Amino acid sequence: MADFYWLLVAAALVFMMQAGFLCLESGRIRSKNSINVAAKNISDFIISTTLFWLFGFGIMFGDSALGLFGTSDFLFDEQHTPWEVSFFIFQMMFCGTAATLTSGAVAERMTFIGYLAITVVLSAFIYPVVGHWAWSGVYPSTGPQGWLEALGFVDFAGSTIVHSVGGWVALAAIIIIGPRLGRFEEGIRLPPGNNLPLSALGTLLIWFGWIGFNGGSTLALTDDVPIIILNTFISAAWGALIAAGINYFRDGYVEVSFVLNGTIAGLVAITASCHVVSPGASVVIGGVSGGIVYYGSLLMERWRIDDALDVVPAHLFAGIWGTLSVAFFGQTEKIANGLSTFDQLWVQTLGVLVIGLYCFVISYIAMWLLNLWMPLRARKEHEEQGLNVAEHRATTELFDLLTSMQYQQNNADFSTRVPEEPFTEVGQIAKKYNQVIDRVSSEITQRDDALMRFQESEMRKSAILNSSMDCIVTINRFGSVMEFNPAAERTFGCLKRQVEGKSFIGLFIREEDRRKTFESLSSGFSSSGGLILNRRNPFRLQRSPNNDFPAEIAITKANDGSSKESEYTLHIRDMTRHMKLQERLKFLAYSDPLTSLYNRTYFMDSLISALLFATKQKTSVGLLFMDLDNFKIINDTLGHKAGDELLCEVARRLIAVSDECDVIARWGGDEFVLMMTEEVSESRLSKRAQKILQAMREPIHLNQQYFTIPTSIGIAYSKEQGLEADKLIQQADIAMYWAKEKGRDNAQFFTPEMSNIVTKKFGLEKEINEALALEQFSLVFQPKVLIEKNNILGLEALIRWNHPTKGYISPADFIPIAEESNLIIKIDEWVINQVLKQQKAWRDQGLRLLPIAVNLSGRHIVSDSVVSYISSKLAFYEIEGSLLEIEITEGVLLQDIQRCIEVMAELKALNIKISIDDFGTGYSSLSYLKRLPLDILKIDQSFVEECDSHTEDTKICETIIHLAHSLELVVVAEGVETAPQADMLKSLGCEIFQGYYFYKPMNHKEVAKLFIEPHLVEA
Repeated sequence: MADFYWLLVAAALVFMMQAGFLCLESGRIRSKNSINVAAKNISDFIISTTLFWLFGFGIMFGDSALGLFGTSDFLFDEQHTPWEVSFFIFQMMFCGTAATLTSGAVAERMTFIGYLAITVVLSAFIYPVVGHWAWSGVYPSTGPQGWLEALGFVDFAGSTIVHSVGGWVALAAIIIIGPRLGRFEEGIRLPPGNNLPLSALGTLLIWFGWIGFNGGSTLALTDDVPIIILNTFISAAWGALIAAGINYFRDGYVEVSFVLNGTIAGLVAITASCHVVSPGASVVIGGVSGGIVYYGSLLMERWRIDDALDVVPAHLFAGIWGTLSVAFFGQTEKIANGLSTFDQLWVQTLGVLVIGLYCFVISYIAMWLLNLWMPLRARKEHEEQGLNVAEHRATTELFDLLTSMQYQQNNADFSTRVPEEPFTEVGQIAKKYNQVIDRVSSEITQRDDALMRFQESEMRKSAILNSSMDCIVTINRFGSVMEFNPAAERTFGCLKRQVEGKSFIGLFIREEDRRKTFESLSSGFSSSGGLILNRRNPFRLQRSPNNDFPAEIAITKANDGSSKESEYTLHIRDMTRHMKLQERLKFLAYSDPLTSLYNRTYFMDSLISALLFATKQKTSVGLLFMDLDNFKIINDTLGHKAGDELLCEVARRLIAVSDECDVIARWGGDEFVLMMTEEVSESRLSKRAQKILQAMREPIHLNQQYFTIPTSIGIAYSKEQGLEADKLIQQADIAMYWAKEKGRDNAQFFTPEMSNIVTKKFGLEKEINEALALEQFSLVFQPKVLIEKNNILGLEALIRWNHPTKGYISPADFIPIAEESNLIIKIDEWVINQVLKQQKAWRDQGLRLLPIAVNLSGRHIVSDSVVSYISSKLAFYEIEGSLLEIEITEGVLLQDIQRCIEVMAELKALNIKISIDDFGTGYSSLSYLKRLPLDILKIDQSFVEECDSHTEDTKICETIIHLAHSLELVVVAEGVETAPQADMLKSLGCEIFQGYYFYKPMNHKEVAKLFIEPHLVEA
């Protein structure tokens, strides 16, 4: 078979797409514009074909001028070979396809001449030029390739050259002419089309034609054609599947238009790369295009851009995606242009952007100018009337009949008869319609009087029934429903006409209550065993079998006639909401609303009862008091929502490892309590605690991360009889804090010694508070020297506590207790104030001032008050920030590194130097050193102590010193107590020292003496 045979077959298949587009567009728009669309489609193809023959093919495939446009092969004639003629016909079909796309987007509101003008602009000035940029090399000609093609741009069958070009021009046209009447008005929804089956047929024809569109782009029937067609079909199917799937899961139903658009988008997207991708990649390309067309349609609607056929999402957006997919999924060996994946992506992106800019700008300017000369938008009355009539005078008998009926509807004038054309089906309809109107008019006249009288009576009755918030149902002596007000319709879920005349008892009384209710009705609701007149009767009614609800029924007699004609009115109130409110209040009173566990109130009541029972039965009650370790860190870093999820998961795990007789409660925050009352013993309590710890160690997934829930558990049980509930809770709580002291993630039984220690700590905390008030604290200062003892360059302030009765109390004893509360902040602020106050005193004495280092706690450094306090004190004492140095330990950085960095930056702005104390003993300092605004590293005393005798300590000191120097930080060795230590550190490069070998801590008077002597150097 000759090569051009396949091109002719492919061209015929592409031509089939014109019929597909005609069916698709005609079915998707309203019937009043369908003829206009059909005329437009065929006219577009005629004009695009003519222009392409005249000069479009020459511009696109002629001899290239600088790779920008062709300059030969105009007025294509018989001088060419059969293959070249076949190629021309094939490309002519492509041009017609691009032209058809544009006009479809602006259907139903653009003039017919406007359609034709857009087609001329696209066919003459846009499509041939961009086609030359990317495709000129596929046709034999002289001169360079198109400039995009030379760069390696790949668009096999025109995802961009055909479809995105049509989409860009369509977008410009939509913006110029605006949306259809009523398109974005609230409460108005334009119909999706007049004949969706016809649109579906059109889509299938397009799909069929796409075999030629993509398969023919090989320009010969090669071995690549089958896989190209396979990729085409796979992408189309997955585009439709994903678009319909998203539509269903988001909206709850499948809209046919998304199936059609998804298919088109899949075809468009695969067109650029179908020759270089695998079927698996085609699935992804098609699936993504389905999502693009769905969300693209929503985006166009949000932007209030009215695309009648979703041309822009299906052809422009999907075309762009398809063009970029060449780089993402194309097999390099098949593309064979020498570009890497990144380079290919760059070229593809460049092509999309340049072609898009050229198409949009040229088409927008051209249509803007055309719109000035001849309005492209149909007039409002023409759009309302329909373009079939306005543009083509395509009137019909049915149209005339509908026009007359519309007149009657709009003017409420039924005296004028509609025209009757004899001997036609429409004429017979008109004749019968006139007869119906005549009969209706007669009936209306006769019934008006009766209706008016009836309405006056009913209005009084209905006003009462309809305005009642309660159900009002009237029944006769047999129980048949006579009245059923709107409230009853809402409550029972059925209309009055559905239940009128039927048995109320048979419909709405539960089967087990019907016999008794019939007996009550027979006695006139006066027997004592059932429903009673003039009384609120609590009862359960049913809306349907197995769907009952609580109600309150008050029954009154509706008439005073004989018993044979008795009527009863049932005033029914649905108590469901009231009952749920009661249950909710009960739940809130005794349960934790987040975890649904019992709350503290219920637990305490249960504990008191359990202890009383245990006293009588001489048994024990066991308590496990649990606190989640590091819960605050998770709450602060991941947010309270993640914290709530964690608490709920803890509740579920506690329930899973507990027995039915156990009582579990959320005590508050991240604390939980479990009470055991059956066979309580130390071994059972210990096993239960270990079981809980093991359950909490299982990872939990929060915010795409896995965490464990280490837990501290305190255990207590009532060994002696008569133990009070508060005391047992206190014992378990103390044991829990003891578990935290033991390293967390463990369980501890309460012992009396624990209580003594807690009491001691509490007493010491109280005394710290008193010491601050009574000024029992004092400061001593230890100098820091540069190489030699006489070269003092700074001081470190150290706090001392001389208790009036207990004597000297070490900071190691009271500082950890203060750090557990806000007392440490008070101590820090006292030290800062005293240091600056002492600096001012030395300045007033005429002494030279040196920087003084102050230790800050972790709790203080991340507080909101630290910077403002220091700044205010510096200003109050008129001390420069350079005379104050802040020392923090590495452990502080574990609390909130980001907050530490922010605070340090604010302190640096005050010209305050910052040092890391005890460096080398922390956990994460090395990873954060480069982020922290530090000035000084202090080598911890534990490394200095044996640096002259242990090689490991020597190497650690050397490493820290080199690290500090490389980061341009000052390094200070603290705790230097011997000459060998000092000499070793000097040999390692350390120059600044602090320790007993040089100076012990001294009071301010002793320091003042040093200031007088020549011991000072520049800081």
